[in-house]
Amino acid sequence: MAEETRESKAYIRKERIPMPETDSLTSEQRRIVEALTSGPRKGVVGPFIPLIQCPRLLDLIEPLGAELRFNGTLDRRVREVVICAVARHTSNQFEMNVHVPLALESGVSRASISAVFEERIPAGAPDDERIAVEFAQHLMRNHGIPDSLFAKVKSLFSNEGVVELTTLVGYFVAVCWIMNVARTKTDEEPEFGLTRG
Repeated sequence: MAEETRESKAYIRKERIPMPETDSLTSEQRRIVEALTSGPRKGVVGPFIPLIQCPRLLDLIEPLGAELRFNGTLDRRVREVVICAVARHTSNQFEMNVHVPLALESGVSRASISAVFEERIPAGAPDDERIAVEFAQHLMRNHGIPDSLFAKVKSLFSNEGVVELTTLVGYFVAVCWIMNVARTKTDEEPEFGLTRG
């Protein structure tokens, strides 16, 4: 039984959709590798490893993620702590490893990150972080937002911010699911370790 468990765990960790070998890349895949490597992402990492199997979808998804991450109207602290909440909810180690350091660099406290990791609302955080995390967690758990929470989010971020925040959650849920299904590897030792099937 112990041997079977070890084998099962080894199977769970095996990457299902790895990066294709360089010599097997199509011209479209080569174009994507060049674009991602020369852009702000600096390489084909995370969700773009499985997404490279479907260049037309990658071409649609990647610009949305870039817009949300690099040009969005939400404060960087808010954006990063929400991404961490999504990574935690979806048990996605890659996004947790990438975005915890970015959240800390942007001014999110370690106490807030710990609360997010425990799937709690960070009580001592600034209002914008706390309410954005509450919004993200509620949306992911309940697939909607009650009027009272909507009113709080709208008062802080405006209708534009509500839409951007919702899209941020949806985008990162999607790429986390893609990586979870593909079992995309992360090479870094996690500070906040997650498990998934």
